[in-house]
Amino acid sequence: MGKFICFMGKSSTGKDTVFQCLLEDKELGLRTVVPYTTRPIRAGEMQGVEYFFTDEKEYQRLADAGKVIEERSYHTYYGLWRYFTVNDGNIDLQSGNYASIGTLEAYIRLCEFFGRANVIPVLIEVEDGIRLRRALEREITQEHPGYEELCRRFLADCEDFSEEKIEESGIGRRFYNDDLERCLEEIKDYLMEVL
Repeated sequence: MGKFICFMGKSSTGKDTVFQCLLEDKELGLRTVVPYTTRPIRAGEMQGVEYFFTDEKEYQRLADAGKVIEERSYHTYYGLWRYFTVNDGNIDLQSGNYASIGTLEAYIRLCEFFGRANVIPVLIEVEDGIRLRRALEREITQEHPGYEELCRRFLADCEDFSEEKIEESGIGRRFYNDDLERCLEEIKDYLMEVL
């Protein structure tokens, strides 16, 4: 039986970079689960790679069909954005290990759907000042920088990843990403033990 690895962390902790590096590691053999979102595509993103970009109507159709495994909704500066994992026939734990990026809430819902023993949490952390600098550097490169949304997301992360919520989720192991190579090595060693 395979496992579902849920990579989590506040915005700009480097979880996307860590996720991509570990997906490319042939020794781990992880298969990606591409989540869905109703938010607009960003510069450099591609449909079906980072996300399946869709709209509210398609989200409602999938939810009504009982296909949505977990969902997070954010009332952003630009309106309602949803991020969700869909039971679209592309996840088969009998055939291998899968990985996706999510939140604490997503991790809990995935545990409910697949069973806690089958979902492995990977919580990535970094000091808030570093996160803020990284987020600003990324936003500056966008064609239409959304500084208001950057600030909202940064503050919301403090609540979404509070110490109380992390403790309630049962996650004990955390990975600090101030040095990418060291962080990748620690996460790979951990995954090799639990997979």
